[in-house]
Amino acid sequence: MYLLLLLTILLVLLVQYVRRIYTYWQREGVDEEPATFPFGVMIKMLKKERGFGLIVSDIYERHTSKIVGLYVMHKPVLLIRDPQLARQIMTTDFASFHDRGMYVDEQHDPLSANLFNLQGASWRNLRQKLAPSFSSGKIKGMFGTIDDVGDRLVQHLQGIVEQAPNELIEMKAILTTYAVDIIGSVIFGLDIDSFTNPKNEFRALSNSLLSELGLVLRIHNMATIMFPPLAKLMNRMGFENEVLANLRDIMKHTIEFREKNNVVRKDLLQLLIRLRNTGKIGDDDDEVWNIETAREELKAMSIEKIAAQGFLFYIAGSETTAATSAFTLYELAMYPELLKEARDELDVVMERHQLKRVDKFTYEAVQDLKFLDSCIMESIRKYPGLPFLNRECTQDFLVPGSNYTIKQGTGILISLFGLHRDASYFPNPEDYDPHRFDADNMNYDQTAFMPFGEGPRHCIALRMGKVNAKVAVAKILANFDLVHAPRKEVKFRFDPAPVLLPEGGLHVRLTKRA
Repeated sequence: MYLLLLLTILLVLLVQYVRRIYTYWQREGVDEEPATFPFGVMIKMLKKERGFGLIVSDIYERHTSKIVGLYVMHKPVLLIRDPQLARQIMTTDFASFHDRGMYVDEQHDPLSANLFNLQGASWRNLRQKLAPSFSSGKIKGMFGTIDDVGDRLVQHLQGIVEQAPNELIEMKAILTTYAVDIIGSVIFGLDIDSFTNPKNEFRALSNSLLSELGLVLRIHNMATIMFPPLAKLMNRMGFENEVLANLRDIMKHTIEFREKNNVVRKDLLQLLIRLRNTGKIGDDDDEVWNIETAREELKAMSIEKIAAQGFLFYIAGSETTAATSAFTLYELAMYPELLKEARDELDVVMERHQLKRVDKFTYEAVQDLKFLDSCIMESIRKYPGLPFLNRECTQDFLVPGSNYTIKQGTGILISLFGLHRDASYFPNPEDYDPHRFDADNMNYDQTAFMPFGEGPRHCIALRMGKVNAKVAVAKILANFDLVHAPRKEVKFRFDPAPVLLPEGGLHVRLTKRA
């Protein structure tokens, strides 16, 4: 009898506790999205029906208020629907939202200490050190490596077109190989060619990142976002992400080989080695690429921390480069007038820069492709590489024009997919219209366009990402004709990763250009 009474009391307390969690936004007086216990808004993701970015976009579309309360599992999170407020959070009021609320454990898990996860002073210090790596001069220095990978992309496509001239080509997969090879070459310092050797060590490791994950790794990955204390506990108990550890070992061997043999290569890894040995990267001159060594006890950064940045740039750069260039080609194939404009510009720029061979570019020529730049911008408007942004409130913040204060520790979400496809800010959002970015047109709300984030935590490598995507598209347009395709909107398949993955891929038909 006493046991039954105790169980009844515990059940009542549990119900009250759960009810208190899931009525938080009602008590705060905030418009809220209905939640399903115990998953909150994550139920469709756990059922593998909808990716998280599209779940957030759906909530964006169902509401009209500036802020909407929702529950990610047990955690109250605030969705910011107003672009002005979203931009203010990331810029002028950055001091109240300077962290992302992600798992990071610098001391016991240095591979987690990447620029995306780091908080406060640790983030600011590393950001200042890494920023010179992505200057125009540094990217120009690395351009030869990017161009070489682009040439291999063209050679691979030529082989496909010759063998099957009328077949549709799934560009997303091929451009993923292109993007991964750039990452392997520029960031990890490897001389790889996954087009001719798809089973090389680096590509095998990168494929394992996208393959079916084990239960423990899935739990850890979800905990890094949903419940960082659990991820920290798992690492303290000895858990290690095997793929990250292998990538760290690859980078360690490359760094040791270069330092021992005084090998110089113009890539990002060379700059990270310089940062490790000297504590800074330096200005845009040839000497910045030179090897400088220091005794181990004097090194400014561990190999683990360098590897953490390399892994971040891999995750952030490979998917966005592949997706942006593939979506651009897919859309241009459906708009012949835009395709002709892009091709005509390319021909003019090649002639202006006296580039006789269509398979070789220069950094200056790629920068001169202004209309193609607008095409890239429209692609990331319609298909943002990361469909949402996240922040964490680091000190109480009064929402302008209201009497509501966002409490410290509250998670913040901004739906880029929702904002970028909102007709209130982008007329005819389903259309692919690069000319909306023309300086004399600008028929969109610039406040709502923030594909790289805004403020101090905006994407540090956005310049390199755009160059990589433009090189891929330009090389394909220089060497192939895109066959016109009927207009068809992209549908997205479920994936646990926070990206937009097209259902069935992105297929285009190419013919060899005369």
